[in-house]
Amino acid sequence: MARDDIDRRIGARSFARLLGDWRPPGGRGLTAALAGRVRLLVLDGRLPLQTRVPAERELATVLDVSRTTVAAAFETLREAGFLNSRRGAGSWTQLPPGTMGAGMSSPFSPHVDRTLFDLAHAALPAPAGELRAAAAMAVGDLDAHLGGHGYDLLGLPALRAAVARRFTARGLPTTADQVLITSGGQAAIALVLAALVTPGDRVLVEHPTYPNALEAVHARGARCVPVPLAPDSPGADAWDLELVTAAVRDAAPRLAYLIPDHQNPTGALLDATGRERLVGLARRTGMPLLIDETLAELALDGPGEIPVAAHGAPDSALVITIGSAAKALWGGLRIGWIRTAAPTVRRLAAHRAATDLGGPVLEQLLAAWLVADLDPIVTARRAELATARDDLLARLGVAFPGWRPSHPTGGLSLWVDLGAPVSSRLVGAARRHDVLLAAGPRFGLAGAFERYLRIPYTLRADRVGPALERLLAAWHTVDASHPETEPVAVA
Repeated sequence: MARDDIDRRIGARSFARLLGDWRPPGGRGLTAALAGRVRLLVLDGRLPLQTRVPAERELATVLDVSRTTVAAAFETLREAGFLNSRRGAGSWTQLPPGTMGAGMSSPFSPHVDRTLFDLAHAALPAPAGELRAAAAMAVGDLDAHLGGHGYDLLGLPALRAAVARRFTARGLPTTADQVLITSGGQAAIALVLAALVTPGDRVLVEHPTYPNALEAVHARGARCVPVPLAPDSPGADAWDLELVTAAVRDAAPRLAYLIPDHQNPTGALLDATGRERLVGLARRTGMPLLIDETLAELALDGPGEIPVAAHGAPDSALVITIGSAAKALWGGLRIGWIRTAAPTVRRLAAHRAATDLGGPVLEQLLAAWLVADLDPIVTARRAELATARDDLLARLGVAFPGWRPSHPTGGLSLWVDLGAPVSSRLVGAARRHDVLLAAGPRFGLAGAFERYLRIPYTLRADRVGPALERLLAAWHTVDASHPETEPVAVA
């Protein structure tokens, strides 16, 4: 067993919190009920794989049941393949052989065939008119830069200033020297990890979370400390901040990567109280927060929340906020940014020189025009997305009455409970019907979330109906055959 697996554990009280109200009416059948609840937690990803569970005696005390009950439940789970035990070392969660699907095997995708129905990528087409107009203005600005060398580790001043003004308008006073421009949000994540995390460090992550962030943590040689999100809550209740605090206390992570705004993939939104508690936790422990605001501009029901750093840490290096033009504008721009304390920005710029020497000038000039006048674009995007979300929810309710989709207040996608651990098999079946999907395990660690599927509401309106017809046909073919499929990258 890998050292990373051995280090991942959960205390008895935290384990009891995850179990919730598991006891059957009348108190009969405790063993089966306890084993069934643990099995569901593992399949849902709320109890991450390769997590060492509490000792039988300790758990029995906290649950106020006999040790015999806990021991029998654990034995049931071992026989079913959900626990692996080693004498003297304890027991770890796992999935039964053959459960893990191909959807978790690789972050890379084949070239996407435009004739396919793409329900894998949560991304919008460009706002063509506005982008063309901004491009024309950017070309006009280019002459002023042609006499220089074109390298800028911090990013063009015009774009840094535009991003700073946008933060200020959203409730977080920001100056241009607190902003660094990157080649997209993913580059921002990788740069922060390179500067703050060393191989072997632990990084706290939500579970599920953005898969490319997990890949970046693993590429850095760091280890993820997963904290489960409640799958059925689109609001602040999705985050159990007591569990977050316990994970920080027990694992001492070097950094926490969090998506509090329309979390990818669940769509959950953390409220102001939760944001204040996160900042307080960072201050008490010295653990920096890497806050991903990539989806923050896409609030569909109400104004959304002000940035985490606005809750008492506007000039603190403990809160590092990243954003991107990819979701609100267009992924093809490859423009992202980091906002934090000015000294930390300079430190990050110094680390950047090892990987790239700055972003393309013309694209930054173009983005500066778009960010400076973002409100009309975002307003139109929000209206279109709200309509698309509601339409998709209605269609899924008719075509798949047994599925349980989330009802997010923003973002780009639904997190759907399929009712059975068949996500990867459905991805394979859908691909044979020309539909691309992102299986639940892509958003978790070691094959978790086989009961879930992320479905974006970004597909062109006239293609949604045909896509769902094909998906329904694929759903009817899903059986125990475990077909293989090529993995699809996730945006």
